[in-house]
Amino acid sequence: MRYKITLSYSGADFCGWQIQPKSPSVQGSLEHALSVLLAEPVGVVGAGRTDTGVNAIGYAAHFDTEKQFDPGDLCYKLNAILPPSVAISSVEPVPDDFHARFGARRRKYIYHIHRVKDPFAAQYSWLCGYPVLDFDAMNRAASMLLGTHDFSAFEKTGSDNKTSVCTIVEARWVQDDPTHWTFHVAADRFLRGMVRAIVGTLVEVGRGKRTADSIPELLESRDRCAAGESVPGHALFLCEIDY
Repeated sequence: MRYKITLSYSGADFCGWQIQPKSPSVQGSLEHALSVLLAEPVGVVGAGRTDTGVNAIGYAAHFDTEKQFDPGDLCYKLNAILPPSVAISSVEPVPDDFHARFGARRRKYIYHIHRVKDPFAAQYSWLCGYPVLDFDAMNRAASMLLGTHDFSAFEKTGSDNKTSVCTIVEARWVQDDPTHWTFHVAADRFLRGMVRAIVGTLVEVGRGKRTADSIPELLESRDRCAAGESVPGHALFLCEIDY
């Protein structure tokens, strides 16, 4: 049978979701825990890769097994042996054609920034302390990302995707309180490093280093060097996956 696992994780202790040689990953930790509990090798397929340090809430994965078990009991045991930075919300049987990666129709990320030093936000938010940050301009620039485009300009160099075309359906900055803001972006798919490069570019717009109207030209260039620097990964959360 095929089972879906819903989990959340803090990315600080991992090189990302995907297994990497000689580096701890969320996928590797989960596969090891399942293999121990089910007494057989278990491969896990996730909804997609997340970069080093990036966090996830409500992340989805699936695995196949012929073993019989109680899903609630397995969920409890997984939480008992997984590291504190990984929490399993549920384990549930799903149809054989469910696919955690290819079945996902929409994914959403949120990036957190704070404008003044805050020791209680620092772990999961980026201190963006530039004296001037024009969020109206940043939102105008973000609106120009909406729709279907080639996002090569925001893709980590060396990626091996067959296509860099994505469809963004939401891109906006939201003020949570006087000193904390979040960037919300949702799309059918994302490229490696795409969200962090977008945020870095929008911050340059807010600082007046580039104009909001420059975004279409940047997209057309397909040149990663023409976009802004990537912002740190610890403030990024994959927070919604729709099937």
